Amino acid sequence: MSVKLSHNGIGEGQTLVILHGLFGSKRNWSSIARQLSGRFRVLTVDLRNHGESPWNGVHDYPSMAEDVATLIEQECSEPALVLGHSMGGKVAMYLSLMWPHLVDRLIVVDIPPARSSGTPIDYVHAMQKVPLTTLSHRRDVELALTDTIPDPKVRGFLLTNIMSRPEGLTWIANLDVIERYFDQILDWPDSVHSRQFSRPTLFLEGAHSTFVGPEHAKVIQHFFPAAHRQVIENAGHWVHVENTEAFLQAVRAFVDSS
Repeated sequence: MSVKLSHNGIGEGQTLVILHGLFGSKRNWSSIARQLSGRFRVLTVDLRNHGESPWNGVHDYPSMAEDVATLIEQECSEPALVLGHSMGGKVAMYLSLMWPHLVDRLIVVDIPPARSSGTPIDYVHAMQKVPLTTLSHRRDVELALTDTIPDPKVRGFLLTNIMSRPEGLTWIANLDVIERYFDQILDWPDSVHSRQFSRPTLFLEGAHSTFVGPEHAKVIQHFFPAAHRQVIENAGHWVHVENTEAFLQAVRAFVDSS
């Protein structure tokens, strides 16, 4: 059964649905949404077990994609342009393969339709071990993560999942369920192997990312015969953050040409 996803909308025009990656949220995409709102009605979405969306005991691609399908059916009068990053990219791909009538065009950011390396589960374990009940400030959480997650950029990103409530600090990501489904998050469902999405599709890949490589060309073509691949220079996995201008230019050019 699908859950009702929290989402924000801005702009007018054809609907562009944006799906974040693991430990992301709709807030992470608010700047991108504003910059695209002159052209689209942009819906930034919190996937289940993230942000302000409900927690659920299941966290697999069929369930997450069904949530988004329900959202599009309820919010859109015509097929949407769907953009997904990392885990959200896999949700977007699964959605387009299972509910192709809901997707006009597809943009997949730095993830293949295949098993991927993804975020180390060590990050999940490190977050679970933080003694939130004894801490008062976000800075305290960052210090608690420093030994296990030395990269300050990664720590900063994970800290976007901390919320201060009257009862104290809390994680807004459902860490226990994410841990339980972690292998499925990294994997790609076998159930869609015989399906194809024939509408225009763009795969955007960070030049410094290792998530998508030449070895994925065949599987991308298998599922998405109309796919075009484009490498964004000076960017790693977080393409939209590390080279925002090139990312936006690629999205606009794809929409104009397809």
